[in-house]
Amino acid sequence: MMSDAANTARAETEAESSKRSAPLGATLVATFFGTGWLKPGPGTWGSLATVILWAVISQFLPPAWVFPANLFFAILAVAVGIPAATSVARATGTKDPQFVVIDETAGQLVTLLGAPLSWKSFLAGFILFRAFDIVKPYPVRQLERLPEGIGIVIDDVAAGLYAVAVMQLLLHFGLFGH
Repeated sequence: MMSDAANTARAETEAESSKRSAPLGATLVATFFGTGWLKPGPGTWGSLATVILWAVISQFLPPAWVFPANLFFAILAVAVGIPAATSVARATGTKDPQFVVIDETAGQLVTLLGAPLSWKSFLAGFILFRAFDIVKPYPVRQLERLPEGIGIVIDDVAAGLYAVAVMQLLLHFGLFGH
C-alpha cells in the first residue's frame, strides 16, 4: 500500500504529465470537466457531480424520456470515456490515473437506470455505486486488467451493474415508498 505522501506525489506527477501531453478534449472528458482534479477522493467527486447533473437534467425531461436519456448518457460516457481514458493514461504513463473519473460517471449513470427521480434514490444510488466501486466484487476487479481505457471504464460499469441490481431489489421491496 502507498503512503499518503506517495499517493499525493503520484497524483501530482500524473496531473502535470496529463496537462503537458494529453489532448485537451480527452482531458476534459476523462476528468468529467475537471471534477477529477478535486480532492480528496476524485472518484467520489466524479460520482457526486454525475448524480447532481443527472438530477438536474432529468427534471426537465418528459417522464417517458427519462430512462432512454439515462441509458443514452451511460452509453455515451462509455463510448467517449474509453478513448479519453486511454489517451490520458498513455500521456501520464499510468495504468489508471486517479484523476480520470469518466469511469465513475459511466458507472453512476448505470446505477441510476430505472431509479425514481427522488433524493432518496439518488442518495442510495450514489452510496451503492461508491461501495461496489471501492469493494470491487468478482469479476469487477478482474475487469481492471483489460487494456487501457477499456479496463479503466468497464470495471466501473460492472460495479454500476451490481449497484443497479441492488437498487432495483430495494425498489421492489418498497424501500423508497414507491
